[in-house]
Formats: sequence, C-alpha cells, structure tokens
Amino acid sequence: MRISIFGLGRVGLATAVWFAKKGHQVIGIDTDDRKLEQIQDAVPPFFEPKLGTYLKEVTSNGMFSVTNDASLNAESDLAFIAVGTPSSRRGSIDLAQVKDAAIAIGKSLNRDHSQLIVLKSTVIPGTARNVVKPLIERQSSKTFRVHFNLCSNPEFLRQGSAIHDTQFPDRIIIGSDSEDAIDALADFYKSLYGRNTPVIIRTTYENAELIKYANNSFLATKVSFINLMADVAESIPHADVKVVEAGIGLDERIGRQYISAGLGWGGACLPKDVRALLQFSKSVGCDPELIESVIGINEKRWRRLVHLAKRELGSLRGKKIAIFGLAFKPNTDDVRGAVSIKIIGRLLAEGATVVACDPSAIENARTVFHDKVTYTKDPTKCLDGAECCIVVTEWEVFKKIPPHRFVQRMKRPVVIDGRGLYEAHRFVRAGIKFSAVGLGPIR
Repeated sequence: MRISIFGLGRVGLATAVWFAKKGHQVIGIDTDDRKLEQIQDAVPPFFEPKLGTYLKEVTSNGMFSVTNDASLNAESDLAFIAVGTPSSRRGSIDLAQVKDAAIAIGKSLNRDHSQLIVLKSTVIPGTARNVVKPLIERQSSKTFRVHFNLCSNPEFLRQGSAIHDTQFPDRIIIGSDSEDAIDALADFYKSLYGRNTPVIIRTTYENAELIKYANNSFLATKVSFINLMADVAESIPHADVKVVEAGIGLDERIGRQYISAGLGWGGACLPKDVRALLQFSKSVGCDPELIESVIGINEKRWRRLVHLAKRELGSLRGKKIAIFGLAFKPNTDDVRGAVSIKIIGRLLAEGATVVACDPSAIENARTVFHDKVTYTKDPTKCLDGAECCIVVTEWEVFKKIPPHRFVQRMKRPVVIDGRGLYEAHRFVRAGIKFSAVGLGPIR
C-alpha cells in the first residue's frame, strides 16, 4: 500500500520504517528540514535501538522517503497522523500540530482517490470527531465516508523499545463512526502481522482516545504507589522495597511491570498525558483527586536524592558529585522530563561541581546545561575525585561497576542509588557509605 506518515518523531519514524520494511511504500512528512536531511542520509535524529539499521535498509531500497511537501499525500491509501501533542502552560493538551496535519491532509485530498486517515497521536476524547474530521471536511470540501474515512488508533510504544513494540503490539485499538473504516484498518493490520495479529478492539473514537490516557495514567499510578511504599520502607530498619516489589509482583492481579521504586516517571509522554487527563477531567466536571495525588508523589521523588546527598556531605558547596545517567530511562537519548535535569539543577544551585555520565544522552543534556557540567561516557572517569555518586538512570553499564571501583576512584565513597541498581550489602562491606530509595536503615 501507499502510506503517508505525518510527523517523524519517535512514534512516526518507528512506525514508518516498520511499514516500509514490511513492503509498503511509505512517505514521511515533517516540517523540520534538519530532521528530514538526517533521515534522508539514513541517520536517525534520535537514539532508538534497531532504528538506524532499519532506516538504512528502507531508505536504500527506496521503500521510504521523506518530504516537507504535504501535497504528496494525495496518492496515499493510508495517512497516519503521528505528530506531537505537547502540554500547554496549564497542563492541558496543545492540538496545534494535530490541527495543522488535518488541514494539510484536507488540502491534499484527491476527489478521485478515497483515503483512510488514521489519528495515532495521543489526543483527548472528542478530538477525532470534533476537531480532525471537521477540519478535513472544510479544507477538502469532501465528504466523510465517501471521499475519506477516519479512525482513532492510539499507539502504545515505549521509548527504548519503539521498534520492538511496533513489531509486536499487545493490542490494537481502532475507534471510528464508520464500520468500513474499522474493517479497512483491521484488515491492514492483519495483513501486516498475520498469525501474530493481537486482539483488535473495535470501538468509538472517544473510547479509543480515552483508553490511551487511562493506560498511561494507570502506569503512572503504579509507579507513584510503589514510590510511596519506598518512602515507608526507608523508615523501617532492615526493610527493602525491592523485596516488597517482588512479593506483591507475584500477585497476578498486580504484576511486576511498572512496580519498580526509583525516582518516579518522566520522559515526554507520561508527564504530559497524566496532566492532560487531569485538566480534561476537570473540564468535564470530575474531581481528579487520585491523579493529583499521583502527580504530587512523583514530583517529590527527585528531591529525596538531593536530601540524602546533603545528609551525607553536609553543605554541597564545592563538593564534586558524580551523576550516573542523564536520559530519563535506559536505551534512549531523551532528557525531556528527565529527573536528572532537576537533580543537577538543584546541585548546581547549591554550589556543587557536577560530572555526568551517560552512554547516549550527553548531547541533549548539553543543550540544557552547556558547560556548567562536565560530561563523560566513561563511568570510572566520572567517579574520579567525586565525593558522592548519585545513580539516576539504570543503564546496564553502571550495573557492571564493582564496589571496589568506587572506593578506588572516589575521594569519598558515598553512593546514593536512585534506581535500586546495586546490592546494598556488597557496597557496605566494601566500606562505602551507601543509601538507596526504599532501603531502610542498615543496622
């Protein structure tokens, strides 16, 4: 099939290269010329496992091309809207990019060629029906169900696993007023995944859109809950929230995923989606008390590590602090919403000297802190002369560093584990002053 993808961020680009790899002719449409140049050169504009390999393959064989000319959408059978939906200052959703994409699609529609338009961007309930469809109709002077069809089809991709999740989705949600549209998109996915096609839920636009927000907000709730338990565990001698996680995770009603205490949820998606649901709930007359609590617990997490550092070192002024991790999670270079930004900002404000280590996110962090921070990809160099090491991101490379390396390289071996990466008893036996989120006093 001929497919257009509007928006070449993490969702759009991962989706595009996978469709192209499966034999569809895909055109990516974006307004960022620098990003388009990188993609044309088969260079991913961000880090995502396997993306570079797939991108090189589908650009070299001609199955994937990119442009800033939206009129080229005219001959496509399918058009996916995968643009960003950032937060406004109040936390509500900003639909500007979605509207721009809908207008561009409307202007490009060919009367002699019916097109199925798929809204994949995360949007509040009512967006497909009340925003996207009217805009397309006005711009095209064409009729829904006759000249074009529209589905809401939210994505559930995780950063760092976007290619994998595109290849192996655990469910497909399709919402529309048109059964023909749902049938057509369901048939496309069945042809794409064959025997591995997951459960397909057919529903309304509004249910599809709400499922996405409910999904992300529930994951955020699980994270905030276990972090609350981590706070409780820290007050109990010999308690360890990691054991609590294992114990409750064996309950099949709870499960292990997203039950991992640490520094809270971050990134570009969960924070904006949870806040968007908060504002949307208020706008329809609901009291989002639970969501407010989930956000409140999360916003306190990063402060805990700064508190622990001050407890061990006293004043932070003039102290050299090693930071393990800049990205908001492993296997990405994204620092948007990363707790590292808040922690480093506070450390600098307190007069500390900061050396930060990350395998992928240094360049993105540099745009935030510039030369106020020293950067390295070598964890041992990061430790040299440091008086405290704070673990912020659970990269595998950090997990492999043995306790004696901290003792050898640090001026004062103080380790604060914000991700439960290390075994406390090994570090304590090595003579390291060790503390971690969710770890009670060791006696």
